[in-house]
Amino acid sequence: MADRNLNKGPVARALWRVSAPMSIGILGTLSVGLADAAFLARAGEADLTAVGFIYPVTVALTSLSIGLGAGTSAVVSQALGRDGDDDATAARLGLHALIFATALGLLVALAFWLTAPWIYGLMGATGEVEDKVLAYVPWWCASFPFLVAGMGLNAVFRAGGESHISATVMVLQAIINIAVTPVFIFGWWLVPALDTEGAAIGTFIARALGFVGLMLFSLRSGRLSLTPGCLTGLRASLTKIARIGGPAAASNAINPLGLLLVTSAAATLGDAQVAGFGAATRVQSLLMVPMLALSAGIGPVVGQAWGADRIDRAQGAVRLTFLTCLTYGAVLAAALFFGAPWLAKVMTDGSAAADHATTYLRWGGLSFFGYGILVTANAAMNARDKALWSMGLSASRIAVVYVPLAWLGATIAGFPGIVAAFVAANLWAVAGALFLTRRADILRFDPPETTKAAAAD
Repeated sequence: MADRNLNKGPVARALWRVSAPMSIGILGTLSVGLADAAFLARAGEADLTAVGFIYPVTVALTSLSIGLGAGTSAVVSQALGRDGDDDATAARLGLHALIFATALGLLVALAFWLTAPWIYGLMGATGEVEDKVLAYVPWWCASFPFLVAGMGLNAVFRAGGESHISATVMVLQAIINIAVTPVFIFGWWLVPALDTEGAAIGTFIARALGFVGLMLFSLRSGRLSLTPGCLTGLRASLTKIARIGGPAAASNAINPLGLLLVTSAAATLGDAQVAGFGAATRVQSLLMVPMLALSAGIGPVVGQAWGADRIDRAQGAVRLTFLTCLTYGAVLAAALFFGAPWLAKVMTDGSAAADHATTYLRWGGLSFFGYGILVTANAAMNARDKALWSMGLSASRIAVVYVPLAWLGATIAGFPGIVAAFVAANLWAVAGALFLTRRADILRFDPPETTKAAAAD
C-alpha cells in the first residue's frame, strides 16, 4: 500500500498531491456534458433546449453522490489522521460506503424516474422539448446507482491521498462516454438516431463499465474488504458517514437545485435564454475545474490534519485554497471578458442563444472566484464535522440571494438581471465562507505556529 499520510511535508504539497490528479479527472467528467451539448446542438435547436432543462436536475442529483463521498472521505481521512496508515480500516469503511451508496443510488433513481414528468412540467418544458427530456430520463436513472457507488469508493482513495486512482477511473469513463455517445445520438449502422435518448444511453454504458472496473481494482488491490468480519461496525460507520454525508449531499444538491429554479426564470424569457443559460453554465463548470479539484483536495488534508490534532496545518490549507481561488478567479475574469463571444459561439453553434451565453460568461465571470471559495470552504467544513454549517451557507446563497434576485432581475431587466443575481450570490458566499471557517477554527489570516489547544485559548 502507498503512504496515505497527508500530514507530512508542506501543506501545498499535500494539496497538490490530491488536487492535481483530480483536476484531470473532473475535467474528464465535465467534458462529457460539454460534448453531449455540442453533439445535441448539431442535432437540432429542440435538443439543445432540452439539455438546458436536463442539466440542472441531473447535476443536482449527481451532487448527492458527491456529498456522500464527502462523508466517506471525512470519516476515512480522520481515521487515518488518528491511527496512521490503517489499510484494514480503510478497506472495511470502503465496503460500508459501497453498501450505503448503492442503496441511496437505487432509491434516488427510482424517485426521479417517477417524478420526472412533474418536475420538468413545473420547469416549463413543453411539446417536443418535453418529449426529448423525458426520453433521456430512464437511461440516466439506470446509470445513477453505478455513479453513486463508484463515488463512494473513489472517496476512500482520495481520503488517503490516492486521488490518481479516482482520476484514472473518471478519465477512462469519460473517454468511453464521449466515444460511444455520437453513435447513439446520430445513429450508425444498425443503431438508429436517438437524439437525447442516445446521449443517456452513452452515459449508462460508460458509468456501468467504469464501476465494474473500479470494483475489480478495489478487490484485487485490497482497498475493498470482503473478509470475515468486514461488516463489523457497519451501523457505526453508516451513522458517521450519514452524519456528514447527509448535510454534505444536501449542500451539494442545493446549488444545482438553485440552478434549476433559475433556469425556470430564464424559461419565462424564452427558449433562446434557456439554451444560452444552459450553454454558459456548462462552460462555467469546465472553467471551475481547478477550484473543484481544490475542493476535492482540501477535504482529505483538513480531515487528516484535524484527526492528528494539527489545527495549524488545517488552517494553512484553507488559507492557501482561498488565495488560490482568488488569484485564479482574477485571471479567469480577464480571459472571459475578451473570450466569452468565441466560447458562446462554440457551445451554441452560433444560434440565437450565443448572445445570452456571452453576457453570462463575460459579466458573471467576474465573480467565479466566489463560487470557488464557497465549494472549498464547504469541503473543509465537512472534513471538520461542520457539515450543517456548509449546508447553511449553500442554502442561504441560493434561497436568500440567487433565486429571489434572479426572478426579480428577470422581471425587471431580462437576462442581464439573472446574471446580476449570480454575481450577488457569489459575493454573499465569500462573506459567509470567511465568517464560518474562522468560527470553525480552520482559517486564520496570520499563519500561526500553534497546536489545537493553543488555538482554543
